[in-house]
Amino acid sequence: MYKIESRQENRPYPLGVTTTEFGYTYFSVVMKNGHDCGIVLYDKRTGKEIRIPFSEQNKYGSIYSIAVKDLDINRYSYNFYDGERVFTDPYVKLLHGHEKWGKCEELLKGGFIRPGYDWQGDKPLKIPYEESILYCLNIRAFTKHKSSGVSHKGTFRGLTEKIPYLKELGITAVELMPAYEFDELERGNKKWPSGKRIPPLTMEEAKSRMAEKTEEETEGMAAGEKYNCWGYTESFYFAPKSAFSAGHDTIKEFKDMVKELHRNGIEVIMQFYFPHSVKMGMMLDALGYWVLEYHIDGFHLKGDRIPLQGIATEPLLTDTKLFYYDFPYGQIYGENEIPGYRNLGNYNDDYMYTVRSFLKGDEGMVGKFLDLQRKNPSVCGTVNYLTNYYGFTLADMVSYEKKHNEENGEQNMDGSDYNLTWNCGAEGASRKKYVVNLRKKQMKNGLSMLFLAQGTPLIYSGDEFGNTRYGNNNPYCQDNETGWVKWNKNALGKEILSYVKKLIALRKRHPILHNVNELKILDYIGCGYPDLSYHGEEAWRV
Repeated sequence: MYKIESRQENRPYPLGVTTTEFGYTYFSVVMKNGHDCGIVLYDKRTGKEIRIPFSEQNKYGSIYSIAVKDLDINRYSYNFYDGERVFTDPYVKLLHGHEKWGKCEELLKGGFIRPGYDWQGDKPLKIPYEESILYCLNIRAFTKHKSSGVSHKGTFRGLTEKIPYLKELGITAVELMPAYEFDELERGNKKWPSGKRIPPLTMEEAKSRMAEKTEEETEGMAAGEKYNCWGYTESFYFAPKSAFSAGHDTIKEFKDMVKELHRNGIEVIMQFYFPHSVKMGMMLDALGYWVLEYHIDGFHLKGDRIPLQGIATEPLLTDTKLFYYDFPYGQIYGENEIPGYRNLGNYNDDYMYTVRSFLKGDEGMVGKFLDLQRKNPSVCGTVNYLTNYYGFTLADMVSYEKKHNEENGEQNMDGSDYNLTWNCGAEGASRKKYVVNLRKKQMKNGLSMLFLAQGTPLIYSGDEFGNTRYGNNNPYCQDNETGWVKWNKNALGKEILSYVKKLIALRKRHPILHNVNELKILDYIGCGYPDLSYHGEEAWRV
């Protein structure tokens, strides 16, 4: 059946479960109490539980480990026990019990990953910041709408089907909102990372809302529940989300997606949200695992207590893009040190709010706007965007001045009140020709600023053709028409899409628009002209 190996075969690291090609399965876990603890195996054929206890000879500090020979990994799932407590492996790499969106078993179990995948020579792409065009998306919302035109809606495979579109657009990297295992079900006894409790819907409220939605939208939803579609909560960080998989082999589907994106010159950046409760060791382990196991090109780190110096100086990650709103560069690099590969990137809202203010004519914004247009530090990249998953979309940015989040069920109290947007004379949808034309001009103006800036541009999915969320600037729980990207483009959407394609092509065609080094506004080569200058309507007029 299987054999428990001696101590010399045990490995305290890596934590979690590792299966080798030589028939060994290694279990390793941190135990809080460490008395009467071990592994629970669940036999899928008979339903029986088998307990394998740890012993003191398996203990290294607070880590218990054991090696099992010839375990039939297709027959069993597993958990750990520590006294009376049975728990799911925090380092689980494949999760059973949460395969269907909106459905979650009370006791989740770990699965085993069979070693070996044919990457066919694939490896991370290492595209420099100055050559990158980023595209942020939510796996489910990106292709879930009926107009998406894909066969496997709302899945990793659905994104794979959209690769020709992304390539034609000119995208070089996709940034995925949380795509690891998280619990999308939010109930009144749960808390968001902010600590705010979410009140449950009453039965009447739930029935009323469900009656207004399609069968596809309400699949899996029960009264008193709503979906946290974004996943910014403590999660199982080592396992891709099974509910985002079209088939039964989530691991292979995710790897196939990465490999196909790479084959088309598109990097994969993953967002990771780490709340205060997540330890530094787990953060480093998770990031390293995704680089080695899934060939991930970069990470957008989210959370307030990220060990930035430790992550930024981790040797395994020096070729991996790392985004954060700001890094302590003085602690990471020596004096006058310039990294051989700029992997760190500033990713904050400074550019977004400055351009929005400048775009709508606020006073005193010219100087800061011009500085940000040429910002391109030697030690790091700079990610610029007009919109992101939070806040208004591009179309809503020129159509709404106030948030309209009533459908979220929080009395419009959620979401930011600080938007710096202008509705061009009418709040919301308008058929007035002058309003429509002004909004089109403003979108093109903003897009021109974005793609003509020296920093790396980022588009939020759907903005390239004017997707709307109807003024909702925080659709975290809108797993429906509001939150999904709607691909049925009207004439305005087609015109904006064409304009974005031309801007991206223009940027790529002219190196001066995406320079390696920051422009200095000086004639440092003695040619008679500075590398960059700013003018009004009459150039060079004093």
